[in-house]
Amino acid sequence: MNSTHGGRLRRNLPLIIMFLPVIAFFIIFRYVPMLGNVIAFKQYNLMEGVFGSPWVGLDNFRMMFNNPQTLQIIRNTFLLSFFGIVIGFPFPILLAVMLNEVRSLWLKKSVQTLVYLPHFFSWVILGGIVVTLFGTQAGIVNGWIEHFGGEPIAFLYQVPTWLTIFFSSAIWKEAGFAAIIYLAAIGNIDPHLYEAAGMDGANKLKQIWHVTIPGIAPIITLMFILSLGRVMEVGFDQVYNLQNAVVSSVASVISTYIYTVGIQGGLYSITAAMGLFESLIGLVLVIGANQVAKKFNQSLW
Repeated sequence: MNSTHGGRLRRNLPLIIMFLPVIAFFIIFRYVPMLGNVIAFKQYNLMEGVFGSPWVGLDNFRMMFNNPQTLQIIRNTFLLSFFGIVIGFPFPILLAVMLNEVRSLWLKKSVQTLVYLPHFFSWVILGGIVVTLFGTQAGIVNGWIEHFGGEPIAFLYQVPTWLTIFFSSAIWKEAGFAAIIYLAAIGNIDPHLYEAAGMDGANKLKQIWHVTIPGIAPIITLMFILSLGRVMEVGFDQVYNLQNAVVSSVASVISTYIYTVGIQGGLYSITAAMGLFESLIGLVLVIGANQVAKKFNQSLW
């Protein structure tokens, strides 16, 4: 038995060596920084350091939850992320299904390139594009409206239109790249299932509904569970580049709060408590979603 294990170890030694940098990366940049969460339970100051600062227990959490502004920020974060998932989650699936049905290879590749491209642009660039399109003074859309005799609309300074632009821009940026996973899953479906469905009289829509969607259901479940783990995370870059003071009632989220209050204001303990709370909510949601998925034999573990 020992010789068997020794031979297996020798055979896999090159793979283990190649994997060591990955292990080192996660230990150094993922697990070691978790020790910094102790700041959430201390009155942290730079002079005394992480472990030298005085212990205050749950005082930072009490202060956080007793602050109406903090509660509003938590609510904004949850609502923006939740509706972002509800609205944006189906789009990569629909896009993957539609791309899979395209039979012209050059058209399929061209469309794929166009829908993947926004993922590789930073939100600084995309935010500039959004402002160029929807700006009040020199925006292209308002230019068209004025050209046809209408009045300019403050798209970025009204909560309903700002939310629409916020969710739409996120879908525009990420839906194409996220569709790659579903396209790969669709590619693993046995083609004979489509032939059998066609012989039974199923048209293209019925084949998609009864063959394609069930075939990628495990991947859909996996992606949904992982997305729930980020339900308390709203990307800092997107919000920071699109927000303004007029819509701060809905645009102030945890990530921007940590930046302005923690980094710029120096209140590290409060923002550490906020970040730890955010992570715990994500952990609870992932575990809960996995338990629900387990009842349908689609769980992660």
